[in-house]
Amino acid sequence: MGSNIKEYSSTDGQANGPQRESRLELFGFDSLVNILGLKSMTGEQIAAPSSPRDGEDIAITHGRPKTPDVKLGTMMGVFVPCLQNILGIIYYIRFSWIVGMAGVWESLLLVAFCGLCTFLTGISLSAIATNGAMKGGGPYYLIGRALGPEVGVSIGLCFFLGNAVAGSLYVLGAVETFLKAVPAAGIFRETITKVNGTTVAEPIQNPSSHDLQIYGIVVTILLCFIVFGGVKMINRVAPAFLIPVLFSLFCIYVGIALAGKDDPAKGVTGLSLQSLKDNWSSDYQNTNSGGVPDPDGKVTWNFNAMVGLFFPAVTGIMAGSNRSASLKDTQRSIPIGTLAATLTTTAMYIVSVFLFGALATREKLLTDRLLSATVAWPFPAIIYIGIILSTLGAALQSLTGAPRLLAAIANDDILPVLNYFKVAEGNEPHIATLFTSVLCIGCVIIGNLDLITPTITMFFLLCYAGVNLSCFLLDLLDAPSWRPRWKFHHWSLSLLGASLCIVIMFLISWSFTVVSLALASLIYYYVSIKGKAGDWGDGFKSAYFQLALRSLRSLGANQVHPKNWYPIPLVFCRPWGKLPENVPCHPKLADFANCMKKKGRGMSIFFSILDGDYHEHAEEAKNACKQLATYIDYKNCEGVAEIVVAPSMAEGFRGIVQTMGLGNLKPNIVVMRYPEIWRRENLIEIPNTFVGIINDCIVANKAVVIVKGLDEWPNEYQRQYGTIDLYWIVRDGGLMLLLSQLLLNKASFESCKIQVFCIAEEDDEAEGLKADVKKFLYDLRLQAEVIVVTMKSWDAQGDGESAQDESLEAFTSAQQRISSYLANMKAKAEKEGTQLMADGKPVVLNEQQVEKFLYTTLKLNSTILRYSRMAAVVLVSLPPPPLNHPAYFYMEYMDLLVENVPRLLMVRGYRRDVVTLFT
Repeated sequence: MGSNIKEYSSTDGQANGPQRESRLELFGFDSLVNILGLKSMTGEQIAAPSSPRDGEDIAITHGRPKTPDVKLGTMMGVFVPCLQNILGIIYYIRFSWIVGMAGVWESLLLVAFCGLCTFLTGISLSAIATNGAMKGGGPYYLIGRALGPEVGVSIGLCFFLGNAVAGSLYVLGAVETFLKAVPAAGIFRETITKVNGTTVAEPIQNPSSHDLQIYGIVVTILLCFIVFGGVKMINRVAPAFLIPVLFSLFCIYVGIALAGKDDPAKGVTGLSLQSLKDNWSSDYQNTNSGGVPDPDGKVTWNFNAMVGLFFPAVTGIMAGSNRSASLKDTQRSIPIGTLAATLTTTAMYIVSVFLFGALATREKLLTDRLLSATVAWPFPAIIYIGIILSTLGAALQSLTGAPRLLAAIANDDILPVLNYFKVAEGNEPHIATLFTSVLCIGCVIIGNLDLITPTITMFFLLCYAGVNLSCFLLDLLDAPSWRPRWKFHHWSLSLLGASLCIVIMFLISWSFTVVSLALASLIYYYVSIKGKAGDWGDGFKSAYFQLALRSLRSLGANQVHPKNWYPIPLVFCRPWGKLPENVPCHPKLADFANCMKKKGRGMSIFFSILDGDYHEHAEEAKNACKQLATYIDYKNCEGVAEIVVAPSMAEGFRGIVQTMGLGNLKPNIVVMRYPEIWRRENLIEIPNTFVGIINDCIVANKAVVIVKGLDEWPNEYQRQYGTIDLYWIVRDGGLMLLLSQLLLNKASFESCKIQVFCIAEEDDEAEGLKADVKKFLYDLRLQAEVIVVTMKSWDAQGDGESAQDESLEAFTSAQQRISSYLANMKAKAEKEGTQLMADGKPVVLNEQQVEKFLYTTLKLNSTILRYSRMAAVVLVSLPPPPLNHPAYFYMEYMDLLVENVPRLLMVRGYRRDVVTLFT
């Protein structure tokens, strides 16, 4: 027998080049190694994706997106942009004033309130951004994929407008500070306003609006040239803006520490506990338009007004995610960079509250708008530089993120009017950048943006609320595709974050809140009318699946998106074994059906077939159905019971597989027990029925899961240890991977680890295959060890260990039985003068191919026994029944495959992907 194996191996090894036959021909597909890069796992033509963006919602069968040459890491791609956007002009010129007006403790409450809102939003953003690969568009991409295209585009366009107009605000702030620091630079005469309400009337010099416009246009154009230079240019320039800002902050803190020692300014007490006590409580006063206290002032301040004034100082957390297309690893960079920037700035604000509260008298805090410059060490000019560069850095980030956001919306091809802004993936969005620049320059020319500023804040808050609601919905639904790498999240935190966003919007201004919501609603209405429909696998679609009738009405009979795919097992209760009369289904089948659901969600259909005439057995079928339904409830398994009466099991199954279910609630996986008893009890009718059922599933496009070792399957109280081993040989749409992940969600298997075994036909292909599969599993958020088994190791094992290989005995027995069966067939055909017949059909046999199939199953079985003897459960690809082979032969192949493996799942996917790389 060993010589036969050697001879067969050498014969097979001579086939090279295009004519070489795969040794895994039994499985009906090319081996996994032939698709390095994982371009396709179905081997069939796949319809274009239903998402509006062609090729965007790429499941694992469509390859990987093209990546641009320049990629940014966590520091320069997320942390620095967020820090630049958050550290704005408000800290320099308004923060000490806020501490004077609101007092120390209310200022702390203010910072904590606003910081909590952005921190919770950052947590929600982290969860969604780590739930798969992320395209460009940042928060728009995340919101759109979670809440649908209409909501995504409406919030995305509002967020784009907010970023574009915010850029003009930052530019004007930088120019105004420059002209105040260097009055001689003004081209036109300055406007001088006398301010009353202080002990001595002091003039406040305001730069001319024409100077603001001219300088603002020039600065905007310069920033746009930097943005046109692309990611590489931005990466080089960003530190030039940030480093002086950080140095200016250092100078402020040094100045505060040294204040009061040498020659302090009037009202500056230095760090004093008495000053901290005096400034502890709030002292809201009326002020004039310049913010100086005036009993006759028309501006009234309270805590709500302080929220509106301070909140823009904590915005900017989306600056990193806006550039998601330029990041090396979005799943790592966005959570770490965003939350680090949020916590850093919030801590700085909290410390600054105490420092400013202990630094000066309340009068000084309220009248000196540039107190930070007054106390700065060694001279105030550094603070002017810090203000200018911080605002220019924020403007640069706004002008960088906004065009990419607009290009991402255009690339989704939802609104035809945005087609001009489309850009090939990996290229710079030049047209979108030009449009953003024109919009920004137009706002700079307007000059006075007091009316638009609150609306911008509303747009930011609207985006934050959308991110929180997206995470809330996804977390609440908890579909199988929801597996974010960021684990520190909960739907309650997202709901709290969304609620805080809405509360802050109304605290700032209920009128501007209504305006911004109305604008977003108009865009939503426009998109719903004019936009192209598409399925992004958003959270609402997943919710429909859990609301049966609405689900059917909304989804119809269209294909289910991989992110919304739920296993709906069709459990064949006929056990091919003996059960007590009062047990209508094998108890372990119900346990296994529960293992295929995440947290019990999903539906199973348990069915059985009564042989006979329907009219004679209708009543019996009803009683059996009630008994089965009662048993399902007893096993705490969500599902329904069905009993079908048919002349035979084969006909009954064929009717069920065609008609069971409604719309998208049709079963997609057939689950049954492997008929281990067929040879032991000489049940010669089982092979033909078993093979017919598998063929019917293939024709009906149903996945198949066959459980071998069902009696040993653990219940929920029997904890398993070791590994879950996957022998991933053919492309199954990711079903085997998903099943292993669902098993890990059960208490009985949660202590196990996943191992993925892939078969390479050549040694030089092994490393490439291993790297591809590891990257693929990482993108799928699956923790698994990848092991590549080469054909060379198979052959070596067969040659060197054939005497000890316990599979050889089963191989020899199978070979003998097949030879005997074939001889009987030939003798019968010769006697009757007909061609070879089996199972009532003519048979055309290639005996060398039969030998080849046996050899393949022998080597796979021996490999399983070699590597997975102690595994908690083994999953292996189920080969389709070969054409023109008797069912008896197929059962021999399967018996050899499962020999001595105590607990094994044979899995065959269908022409549909059930997992996807993208969020």
